[in-house]
Amino acid sequence: MLGSVWETEGLQTLGIVILVCAGLKLLHLLGLISFSEDSVEDELELSSVRHRPEGLEQLESQTRFNRKELQILYRGFKNECPSGVVNEDTFKEIYAQFFPQGDASMYAHFLFNAFDTDHNGSVSFEDFVMGMSILLRGSVQEKLNWAFNLYDINKDGYITKEEMLDIMKAIYDMMGKWTYPILKDETPKQHVDIFFQKMDKNRDGVVTMDEFIDCCQNDENIMRSMQLFENVI
Repeated sequence: MLGSVWETEGLQTLGIVILVCAGLKLLHLLGLISFSEDSVEDELELSSVRHRPEGLEQLESQTRFNRKELQILYRGFKNECPSGVVNEDTFKEIYAQFFPQGDASMYAHFLFNAFDTDHNGSVSFEDFVMGMSILLRGSVQEKLNWAFNLYDINKDGYITKEEMLDIMKAIYDMMGKWTYPILKDETPKQHVDIFFQKMDKNRDGVVTMDEFIDCCQNDENIMRSMQLFENVI
């Protein structure tokens, strides 16, 4: 019974990851409501912004967003983060608002580390827009690479069962009372055991990026979830 439930629901773990990441983007895009045709140059040169983003032409070439989309993204980002950068506490505050019925702090920690690509303790507009470009407009390969990086907590190039369990527990803690039926304490471990066994094809105790991507690409649920937010903006 557990196996069948996990095949229909549990394998959508990566879809949950993408969904929640997109939730962060939607929060920052509240600026869409007051969007106007102000010049991008004026937006990017406000003296109150401590961290100034790279020029739009450079960001256009590095992402799959056009100039107007970058302007919209920047306005929303600046409204939420006037200093021009986001720290981990801000991530936790955002997710606490999204998931008041659970504890989102640990998931927000993992997600922050995935966005903080240079590991300097803050997420700049560049970090944010590069990540969202992958999640919303990237190829399947790029999205799965990003998801692998999220699960690879210590960034050693492998996912261990312990790392996968940490992420799974963080997701369940964040969902809180929304999980139905109410999960037993051992349920995340049981789900991870099944999922990990499917991914770790050579049984060496770790999942490589190739194993991770191959398994995901052969799972219809995960592939459908990869397409959920391709046309958000």
